[in-house]
Amino acid sequence: MTLQSLVVEDFRCVEHAELALHPRFNLISGENASGKTTLLEAMFILGRGRSFRSAQTEGLIRASANAFQLVAKVSGGDGRTRPLGMRFGRSGMEIRCAGRPIGALSELATILPVQAIDPEVHRLVEGGPQERRRYLDWGVFHVEPTFIGYWRRYQRALRQRNAGLKAAQPEALIRIWDKELVEAGEEVTNLRERYLGTLVGHVSAVAGRLLGSRIDLTLSRGWSADRSLLDATSAAWQRDRARGLTHFGPHRADLVVRFEGSLAKDRVSRGQQKLLAAALLLGQLQCDASLGSELAGLLVDDPAAELDESHLKRLLAEVSALPAQLVVTALDPANLALRELSDGHRFHVEHGSVTRLL
Repeated sequence: MTLQSLVVEDFRCVEHAELALHPRFNLISGENASGKTTLLEAMFILGRGRSFRSAQTEGLIRASANAFQLVAKVSGGDGRTRPLGMRFGRSGMEIRCAGRPIGALSELATILPVQAIDPEVHRLVEGGPQERRRYLDWGVFHVEPTFIGYWRRYQRALRQRNAGLKAAQPEALIRIWDKELVEAGEEVTNLRERYLGTLVGHVSAVAGRLLGSRIDLTLSRGWSADRSLLDATSAAWQRDRARGLTHFGPHRADLVVRFEGSLAKDRVSRGQQKLLAAALLLGQLQCDASLGSELAGLLVDDPAAELDESHLKRLLAEVSALPAQLVVTALDPANLALRELSDGHRFHVEHGSVTRLL
């Protein structure tokens, strides 16, 4: 997928901006707080339905405005160009593609798949399991067509079971969801494990080039590997009942990242965490492409932050090797390391106003 153009209105500090994007490389430069990251955030939310900077969508509306609006033209692998629009205000979120309403974020992710490497990307390594589950499931979703169905079934069963536990309903009413929970949960886990078997090779190769070290990825399923999910759920019944929640299942899974044999979050520096997280994301894009998925667009926000010149060059070499649409921000567009990236379109942002340079 390629983002051909973008119009941003009343989004954070940007009152109005228009960009005609290059299909391969786009560089957006400007001072801190000028609006560079805001433009990347607008692209990301168009493909994900959420921001990579904030959990509060209301805070994305420009001060004094009632709503923000994003309008784009997206071209797919079939050669078709489709308009994609998003509006968020007091009445909530409205998303439309080619005039048709989009109700599920999973559908949005197929229209404009996008991934981001931002200054907080290290959270993928040092943060909680939810960050890594989201990362893993995004990849599985794009290469395993059945995944979203099983994931939705599992989430529905989990919500119903937990609601019954919190309401102290009779055991028979609560455990009627166990069969669905177990069947869907085991399929979710099987698909995660199958995907991980391919993913680990791609990530390890990128990590070797970026860090010169070995990393290992394993899946902690969310229940003990020496028993089935049915047995784990049954054995935990009294505990679930006492605490009002379901303790075991793929909702408790974690992608365990080890660096030179030790847990990465306990072993590596902040700069290394950023490179390791970047390796996870870049390896995933390569993996998904190898499995037949359309290559997602990649947004890279201020790659020079916390990286020395040598490691910055390595990262940009990996980024530029991807046959994907790239959008990169930088304080200094003359940075020598940016020469690793091919020519394309260049923009300058100042006080939320965008100027095309090349």
